[in-house]
Amino acid sequence: MAVPLYDSQPARRVPWVTYLLVAANVVVFLLTPMSNFATWYGEDRARECEAVRFGYEYGAVPKELTTGVQQPLPADAVEECGPARFAKHPWTSAFTSMFLHSGALHLVGNLVALFVVGAGVEDRLGRLRYLVAYLMFGLVAVYGFAYTSAGSTVPLIGASGAIAGVMGAYAILNPRGRIVSYVPPVIVVRLPVWVVLGYWFVLQWLSLGDEESNVAYTAHIYGFAAGVVFALLARRAGPARRPVALSRG
Repeated sequence: MAVPLYDSQPARRVPWVTYLLVAANVVVFLLTPMSNFATWYGEDRARECEAVRFGYEYGAVPKELTTGVQQPLPADAVEECGPARFAKHPWTSAFTSMFLHSGALHLVGNLVALFVVGAGVEDRLGRLRYLVAYLMFGLVAVYGFAYTSAGSTVPLIGASGAIAGVMGAYAILNPRGRIVSYVPPVIVVRLPVWVVLGYWFVLQWLSLGDEESNVAYTAHIYGFAAGVVFALLARRAGPARRPVALSRG
C-alpha cells in the first residue's frame, strides 16, 4: 500500500490555514484523556473512563444529531465507569467531533493526509474559502453518517470526514498533479493523484460492509463527495490560483 508523503507541486504561498488546522488538532488531542500527555485525567482505568465520557460529551452521536435530543450513556458504559452528568447541545458536537481523535495513530494518519493535500487546495481556493470549505466538508460527513446510521449511539470522532473532503477537492482542482508516496519496503515514487486518491476512495467503498471495523467509512465517502462537488462549483466560479501540474517522465 502506498503511503502519501507530500504533494510534488509546491504551493505558491505559505498554507497558514492548513498549518493552523494541524496545530489545532494536535493541541486538542494533547489536552484530551485520549492522550498520554494529559496525566491530570488519572491513570489506567480512570483515564479510560474519562475518555469514554469525553467521547460521548464532545463526539457526534448519530441519534442525538437526528433527534436533537441528548441521549443517556449506554448501560454498559455506566456499568463499567459509573454515571456521567453533562449538558450537551447535540449540534455543537458536529463541530467538536472534528477535532477529537481516539489515539496517536488516528491523529497522525489524519494529519499526514491533510498535510499532503491541504496546501494545494488552500492555494487554489484562498485561505478563508478553504477554511469554510473544510468545516463544511466535516459537517456534511458527520450529518451524512448520522442520517445513514440514525439509530446509533456510538460517538463519531475524528477529522477524517473533513480531510476526505479536502482530498476530493484536491482531485478536482489538481487532477494532473503527482503525490510523492512511499511504497514498502523501500521505494519512493511519484504517483498520479488519481491513482492515490482513487485507490483510497475505492478502499473506503469496499469497506462499507465491514461490521467489525470501528472506522466510519460512510463519513469518508460523504466528505469526499462534498469536496468534489464544492471544487467543481469553485472551479466554475473563477480562475484557478495555481498552475496545472505537468507530468514528468
